[in-house]
Amino acid sequence: SDQIIERAALPVEARRTISLIERGGPFPFDRDGVVFGNYERHLPVRQRGFYREYTVITPGIGSRGPRRIVAGRDGQMYYTADHYNSFRKVIR
Repeated sequence: SDQIIERAALPVEARRTISLIERGGPFPFDRDGVVFGNYERHLPVRQRGFYREYTVITPGIGSRGPRRIVAGRDGQMYYTADHYNSFRKVIR
């Protein structure tokens, strides 16, 4: 993922998700915090369990929608608006 985005430039819902991650929750969806497998290898390859995924709410969609923050154990976060097809590294 060579694409980057500044945290301030993220949609407000994505910034909210990052704040929840930093606080340790509570999260709106049961699936928030599950291991992200990185099977497509869009992110740097790490051992299983290194990445966790969190829902970014999409207004007007009843389901979890396509947006996620994926957080690495090293504190790095990535934003996807298209359900893991592409990622942007979040910089502060």
